[in-house]
Amino acid sequence: MTAALVVVGLATALQHGRIASASGVTSPAVASPRAAAASSAPAASARPRRTPATPRPTPVASAADLEALALRLRPPITGLAPGAIGDTFAETRGGHPHEATDIVAPRGTPVVAVDDGVIARLFTSVPGGLTVYELSADGAWTYYYAHLDRYPEGLHEGALVRAGDVLGYVGTTGNAGTTAHLHFAIMKRDTESSWWEGTAVDPYPLLRGARAGGH
Repeated sequence: MTAALVVVGLATALQHGRIASASGVTSPAVASPRAAAASSAPAASARPRRTPATPRPTPVASAADLEALALRLRPPITGLAPGAIGDTFAETRGGHPHEATDIVAPRGTPVVAVDDGVIARLFTSVPGGLTVYELSADGAWTYYYAHLDRYPEGLHEGALVRAGDVLGYVGTTGNAGTTAHLHFAIMKRDTESSWWEGTAVDPYPLLRGARAGGH
C-alpha cells in the first residue's frame, strides 16, 4: 500500500460524524448561531440569492464491482461456516434498515480483516459499541465491524492491515443484546466519501462465497 493511500484514508477520517444507516452511529449536530438582533439582519430584498447546492451523487456498486469484491474477500471470522452468516440485510432494527449481516460466534472469537486496507477509525457508540471502520486498499469500500468485546493490543487508527489480521473479538457491546455476534457491513464509497459514508451493499451473498484463506 502506498503512503498516498494512507494519507487519503486518514484525511477522510478527520471528518467525525455518522456512518450511513448501516451502523446507526449518530453524528454530533452543529447548531447555527442566532442573529444578535432582528434589526441587525439585512433586509430580505438586499440579501443575495443563494444557488441551491448540487447534491453529490451517491456511490453506486455495479455488478462488476461486486463480482470483483467477492473474489478478494475473506470471512471476518476464521473457519466461519456458511450457516452462521445471518441473511439480515433487509431486516429492521429499531425502525431503521439493518443494512448489515449478523454473524453469531462465541464471545472472544477473533474478528479479522476481510480485505487489505487501513484503519480509518476506532469508534465507540451506543448502538455499535466498540467498532472498527476499515477502508479498503483501493479506497473503494468501507468495512464496518461492530459489537466488539475488545481490540487487540496495538491496533490504532492509520494502521495498515492485511486480510486475516485480527481487528477485535466478538462481543455484545452496544445494543447487541445478550447474544454475542459480529455486526458486519460493507459500503461503496468514492474519493469524497468520509469514513462513515457510503452506499450499503448486502454482505451476505459476498461472504457466502468468500474463501476461507482470503486472497
